Amino acid sequence: MDISVLHNSILFKGFDDTEISELLKALNATEKKYNKGEMIFSSGEITDKLCFVTAGSVTVESNDMWGNRTILNLVGKGQFFAESYALLPDVPMLVDVCAAEDCSIVFLSMKSLANLNDTISSRLLANLLTITTRKNLHLSSRSFHTAPRQVRGRIMAYLNTISVQKHSREFDIPFDRQQLADYLNVERSVLSNELSKMQKDGLIRCRKNHFEIITVTYLPG
Repeated sequence: MDISVLHNSILFKGFDDTEISELLKALNATEKKYNKGEMIFSSGEITDKLCFVTAGSVTVESNDMWGNRTILNLVGKGQFFAESYALLPDVPMLVDVCAAEDCSIVFLSMKSLANLNDTISSRLLANLLTITTRKNLHLSSRSFHTAPRQVRGRIMAYLNTISVQKHSREFDIPFDRQQLADYLNVERSVLSNELSKMQKDGLIRCRKNHFEIITVTYLPG
């Protein structure tokens, strides 16, 4: 297990390597590797595990019984998932978590928090609050991305957010075309067609996951 990756994470902010090693032991940390496309959690499962991505990435998805897929989040190296379910172990998961690429996940048992002293536990929970707050902000952002009625409005809402986060009009996004379509809740063919139109209209340039915003205009939703 790569301690350096954990040391740079939000959860262990303020802890030294010795304390992190002790925490990993106290929280019964285990690491497991997954192949691309492999399911990590399925909807309906119950878990007490806080999950940390040490390599690769995973998608948090909503998959209904009719085969419709919506990507809610892409979780990359150094990020966490399932934190809310880990703290509410009697609540079934409403999402699936799938390996977006070959990845490694560290599982931390939150039921073992009771084994920590009050000082360590308080510091850890404070860091966990930061993680959940950031996750809530991300989910709020997605509601803005999917709110416009027109596909173009959804694309530009998403690209605008990434541009602001990157402080640049030229950037890479974390999704491939299918993942972006699933995230914006549109058909891939419709997404590709609209991206082509936007390039012809001089709004953007794009190649694979690299985008450049050329013109900023008012786009009715």
